[in-house]
Amino acid sequence: MSELSFIEKLLDGVEVEWKPLGQFGEFIRGNGLQKKDFIETGFPAIHYGQIYTKYGLQADKTFTFVSEGLAKKLRKASRNDLLLATTSENDEDVVKPLAWLGSAVAISGDMMLFRHEQNVKYLAHYFLTEEFQAQKRKYISGAKVRRVSGGDLAKIIIPIPCPDNPKKSLKIQAEIVRILDAFTTYTAELTAELTAELNLRKQQYNHYRDQLLSFEDGEVEWKPLGWVGDVRMCKRIMKNQTKDSGDIPFFKIGTFGKEPNAYISKKIFEEYREKYSYPAIGEVLISASGTIGRAVIFDGENAYFQDSNIVWIENNESKVLNKYLFYFYQIANWSVSDGGVIKRLYNDNIRKTLIPVPFPDEPERSLEEQARIVAILDKFDALTNSISEGLPREIELRQQQYEYYRDLLLSFPKSETGVSKELKEQA
Repeated sequence: MSELSFIEKLLDGVEVEWKPLGQFGEFIRGNGLQKKDFIETGFPAIHYGQIYTKYGLQADKTFTFVSEGLAKKLRKASRNDLLLATTSENDEDVVKPLAWLGSAVAISGDMMLFRHEQNVKYLAHYFLTEEFQAQKRKYISGAKVRRVSGGDLAKIIIPIPCPDNPKKSLKIQAEIVRILDAFTTYTAELTAELTAELNLRKQQYNHYRDQLLSFEDGEVEWKPLGWVGDVRMCKRIMKNQTKDSGDIPFFKIGTFGKEPNAYISKKIFEEYREKYSYPAIGEVLISASGTIGRAVIFDGENAYFQDSNIVWIENNESKVLNKYLFYFYQIANWSVSDGGVIKRLYNDNIRKTLIPVPFPDEPERSLEEQARIVAILDKFDALTNSISEGLPREIELRQQQYEYYRDLLLSFPKSETGVSKELKEQA
């Protein structure tokens, strides 16, 4: 039976009406609760930030509490309310839903509840669909912190099957929820199983990496990184030379190895790349502040890097392979200066850091042994870290499977008869 015929059978000819949220529910904003108000026991409470980190799509108990006295002053959600975190730096997370299935719970500001008489899990699933997200984006405002108001959310339309027969409507909603819950349960269980397997693989990888890079006396000679090559960094970029969008990504220490949030002009990039130090393809960039020694192999894509915070060893691979350096950096005993607010790895400390080099007096044999070690670690790395190979890819596919069926089950045509009278009058 096709998915479409299943939906048709489930609806059994009943009308699906697209209605604005404000027409069948009320948005109520939380108030007055801050992270510092949380205590170990007391009245159940939820801070908006916790919806992003501690909960899934539904919950019936909290992890945190506030005093009974404070709770009396706060707005509270009840069973079947839809809780919404309404602020985020990421548009996709604004209005993140949580179906509340527990007893009374206090909620914080920058969070609101939607009180209604529908199936709360039906609403929670629907709030994740691309159709809902597309409508929501029209109302998001703010610069760094993005937010949306209850008044604007009230204008968003969603499909309600058989709205004139609440009992039948809830039965249809419950069946859709049952199917989607089965997918989420399966996805959660499989993800937990795969994550456990992934962690085991990582432990195995770490074991072999440490073993392969640990040598008995006489097998290797410990050489300072300065013996391999000198420490290099890009020319300093001033803040007024960057912008939020542009031609060339500029990676700062906070975005190193992630997505850039700053750019420089192509003119500056080409001038600085020609005049000053710039990494060669395959050389290993490392973080010299914050998370010390985080390594990224430079792939040659046009990009620029924050001076002193992101550096590399200039390496022609005549003594040590870049990939061997990359794996060594993960276990290197860096000499870090922590006298200031931020820990820092200075160039001289990098140069003095010792690396085990097998057969350093026999260059050809040394590089062959390094290549053998790298080949083994590459296999483990592919299984544990690549998003397109191994277990992480399987976890991603399960989530995509849920999203596919969610959007399929919650996609209803907007026919002329299926739009509420109020919306027609507004048009």
